[in-house]
Amino acid sequence: MALVSAPVLRAAIVGAGPSGFYTADQLLKAGFRVDLYDLLPTPYGLVRSGVAPDHPKIKSVTRMYAKTAKHPDFRFFGGVVVGEHITREDLLERYHAVVYGVGTATDNRLGIPGEDRPGSHAATEFVAWYNGHPDFADHAFDLNGGRAVVVGNGNVAIDVARMLVLHPDELAPTDTADHAIDAFGEATVEEVVLLGRRGPAEAAFTNPELRELGELARADVIVDPADLEGVVEPEEPTARRNVEILRDYAAREPSGKSHRIVLKFLRSPVAILGEGEDGPVTGVRAVRNRLETGEDGRVRAVPTGEEEIIECGLVLRSIGYRGIPLADVPFDERRGLISNLGGRVCEDDGAPCCGEYAVGWIKRGPSGVIGTNKKDAADTVARIVEDREAGALGTPVAEATEEWLLERVPDLVTWEGWEAIDRHETETGEPLGRPRVKLVRLEHMREIASGRAPAR
Repeated sequence: MALVSAPVLRAAIVGAGPSGFYTADQLLKAGFRVDLYDLLPTPYGLVRSGVAPDHPKIKSVTRMYAKTAKHPDFRFFGGVVVGEHITREDLLERYHAVVYGVGTATDNRLGIPGEDRPGSHAATEFVAWYNGHPDFADHAFDLNGGRAVVVGNGNVAIDVARMLVLHPDELAPTDTADHAIDAFGEATVEEVVLLGRRGPAEAAFTNPELRELGELARADVIVDPADLEGVVEPEEPTARRNVEILRDYAAREPSGKSHRIVLKFLRSPVAILGEGEDGPVTGVRAVRNRLETGEDGRVRAVPTGEEEIIECGLVLRSIGYRGIPLADVPFDERRGLISNLGGRVCEDDGAPCCGEYAVGWIKRGPSGVIGTNKKDAADTVARIVEDREAGALGTPVAEATEEWLLERVPDLVTWEGWEAIDRHETETGEPLGRPRVKLVRLEHMREIASGRAPAR
């Protein structure tokens, strides 16, 4: 009697960032064939376009992702926009499981007057600009004021503050986009103020990021000792160490460096100031807060009514992130995430969507570090495997062939195309002592990927 082999199960992952690659690796190990889609011709998501350029060690994680990409049952399809080139239904017709790992691509808003003035920007736009994201390469940031204000107390806030005061010699050996290196070189910002609405013990910095501020070549770190008065020693280790680092900064005498990073706590912006209704930024009006602990044990910042004005010419908002709806996929507008229960995409009434899953920040919200997504991916893949065993995956009726995609996306970029882009960038950077010189134009990326253009 002839043995009947088990059908080959196919999975599509939308989003080629860390979550997408961790999910791909685990699905491959579970016996799936995996196609990884991304709207850009380049993989790696925020590792390429979000990690600070002066933190190259963090980017070394891409070596593991590249190893995953060598698996014979893996394919990468770059430059594919779901909702434009292909639809949700196209994917469900061709795969047993569709996993959305598109991240949270936009910022929360402050909701205060003047937020949209020229000179007031979302931190995600600024980060994408200096990292060479093609959608932001033509953005303009006026870096000619003497002071910038960064609203937020997380690692992204620290990253953008640090980038504004890096010495050119610290920036030169990085993969910062060329247009940003030029702009930073001409910048006249000499002081960056970080505003946190709560206190030092509640700041969301990680210890290495906060400690690194004290090692900058041309910037002193200024912390007002008064902001640390009465701070109760936190029980949580990261928060406790943060307070220790901040106490050290508060005790230091400024060394007279040309630039300063000033950390201000217990302050919330209430208006971004400027001339007229739509004139450029001239300052931030901030209110002082006090901390109160609610019945649920959570610490809240409560305004005291005491206000101050911080003059500046640039405001960068970094107060958390939310996802952007993906065409036709159920979306929780309140949370800014794909609607899901434990990684299974669901309708508003909680009914699961057969064969659809979410992973990473678009599943759980923007939290954790890159490695956090590995466990998150494992949790989602566990649900997929459970559904496989229960016969509850999708039932595709068509093949996801490369020919089908090429009809929809003539400039489709495969993994081999990405490797051509990668070679071009690294070979261009090598004589300059840089890890790479990033391509920032989609047309040029596609030309290099297809072999239509010589390296330039």
